[in-house]
Amino acid sequence: MSGKPNERVRTFARMTSVFIIGMVVGAVIYNSIFHLSYNQLWIENKDLQIELSQSLDELKTMKKFSKRQTVIKSIKIRVEDGEHPLDPVAAKGIVQKLQQELQVLRGRSMYEIDTDAKMARTFLNRKIYMVRDKEYAVQIKTMLVSEGILQIWIEVKPHIRI
Repeated sequence: MSGKPNERVRTFARMTSVFIIGMVVGAVIYNSIFHLSYNQLWIENKDLQIELSQSLDELKTMKKFSKRQTVIKSIKIRVEDGEHPLDPVAAKGIVQKLQQELQVLRGRSMYEIDTDAKMARTFLNRKIYMVRDKEYAVQIKTMLVSEGILQIWIEVKPHIRI
């Protein structure tokens, strides 16, 4: 008779351990799904904040320079795909910081952009930006002005301190 109560205790202990392991595994799966969806939501929110900021800046510029057709009214920055894959959140953060620095070019004449572009290229060449505790070096590859829109293609690489 002494064998049966021990078996019951062992069976109960096994069932309890399986139940607890199931709870832990379920919590881990739920948490990973939650973080994945939260990360996507955060990235989308960041996109919308940047887009709103750019749209408000463009609206102010359009109101200010609506009568002049030969000025830079909008600045579009495009990140070229390089050999190092870039985190989309970091790319958006860099674009946002670069947009703020290039605001001085809004309202400038498209015909005088040559001197401003050289200055911007010199000023921003290999500039280091800190985004999410990582450093990135930015290099302007191409600048193009057409129809009041200054388009800038940049290459972003992780910065390695020597």
